[in-house]
Amino acid sequence: MIPPPIVQRGLFTLDRSLFKKTVSVMALRIPANLTMECKKAIGTDMLLEPKIRNVIDSDDGEKSKRLVLLNLDIKDKDLEGASEGTKNFIKEKGIDVTEAQFNVAYDHWTADEVLRAILPEDLVDEAPSSFTTVGHIAHMNLRDEYLPWKNLIGEIILDKNPNLRTVVNKMDSIDTTFRFFKMEVLAGEDDMIAEVRESGCKFKFDFSNVYWNSRLHTEHERLVKMFKPTDAVCDVMAGVGPFAMPAAKKGCLVYANDLNPVSYKCMLENKSLNKLDKNLVIYNLDGREFIRKAVADLEASGYKGAPPSVPGTKKNHGKGAKKEDTPAVAAPTPAPAPVVLEENSNRLKTFDHFVMNLPATAIEFLDAFRGLFKGREEHIPEPKVQLPMIHCHCFSKSEQPEVDVRERVEAVMGGKLELDSVKLHWVRKVAPNKDMYCISFRLPAEIAFASDVKRKLEPAMESASDAVDPLTAESDEKRQKTE
Repeated sequence: MIPPPIVQRGLFTLDRSLFKKTVSVMALRIPANLTMECKKAIGTDMLLEPKIRNVIDSDDGEKSKRLVLLNLDIKDKDLEGASEGTKNFIKEKGIDVTEAQFNVAYDHWTADEVLRAILPEDLVDEAPSSFTTVGHIAHMNLRDEYLPWKNLIGEIILDKNPNLRTVVNKMDSIDTTFRFFKMEVLAGEDDMIAEVRESGCKFKFDFSNVYWNSRLHTEHERLVKMFKPTDAVCDVMAGVGPFAMPAAKKGCLVYANDLNPVSYKCMLENKSLNKLDKNLVIYNLDGREFIRKAVADLEASGYKGAPPSVPGTKKNHGKGAKKEDTPAVAAPTPAPAPVVLEENSNRLKTFDHFVMNLPATAIEFLDAFRGLFKGREEHIPEPKVQLPMIHCHCFSKSEQPEVDVRERVEAVMGGKLELDSVKLHWVRKVAPNKDMYCISFRLPAEIAFASDVKRKLEPAMESASDAVDPLTAESDEKRQKTE
């Protein structure tokens, strides 16, 4: 490895000219016509550093000679550290071993190496060179002790990542209604409109006014894989649609909602961007209101369940069949109509899945399911099959998260879960003693048909300062390290 840059402690304004260094290295002086044979023979004993030429003109002025630079582990003419193959080649060809020099500058070092040369000695061990990428934006979460160097850090990150145009830092202030953090531009363009591709979908959104976490893409994919193309999915806290868009693209009928008007607007744009006009319905409501309205609207639409064909399905209609014989989109378009039960059946078709992706408060909204299907008992004769699965994200600090999360869910819903349907999935660690989970369970008949629909509050698990969404959870994390 190239030696680190010269230490520049106390630098607050980036001066790239200070990062220059001359490095000495052992070299082989060879005839120019022997260059390819030499490189092949010595292999990894040759200097293999990015942006540095390992074959240069000879320093003795002879145009017919070249210098082949050796790696920095070979420190003297005795060639200690070189392979036997390299030593034999040098001896066989009578090659002169000499010392050479090359220059390195700012561009040769990584962001981490430059920051370690600049920051105070007591801060270099966790130099904040990592970040989360959201489209063209680098999203940092700087600890307080690094804030005096925040603009310098942003400039270095921008320099070292040519695919980025903007570097931002999450600020401590949070919007109390829509649960997103304010962003401060550290370097680059003040352009917060991000474009991201995930799970085969395109997303465009204002990163400064909505919530997006690229680290959750695995969780988005995991849940969407559970859905069958013929399922109806209700996404209660949809954000800009990381669950809703891929599910709709898969063929599911999706009702998606978010209270944040900016998220709602972005979902409408993303719906059009992904050509999902026929099987994605978008709302801008409070979560509890949406749950009850979505169920009523789905019933009123005359929904019977999606037909078996799904987008992208190809059918063989025999020789001479035309492509237009296969419909491009299979899911129905909801429209106001009387409740229609499945043909020749007294059963009611409702949502197959509810997704509740607001970990800090989603459990509190589960009281909306109490009595949700009261009066529909005769139309739901098989509740263990017909009632929906609920996927609720949450946080837990407990050493027994399975018990902790289940008991909190039961306290809010006012009834016991059917244990054979309950699964708790670990999503990610958000702080040293705080993990994010997703609890999945079938809505119990006892709760779905309950007469008492009075809201039951979740017992306080955390202090008010902790009880926030994933953004605030990551604020805990930021005190430990930079994202």
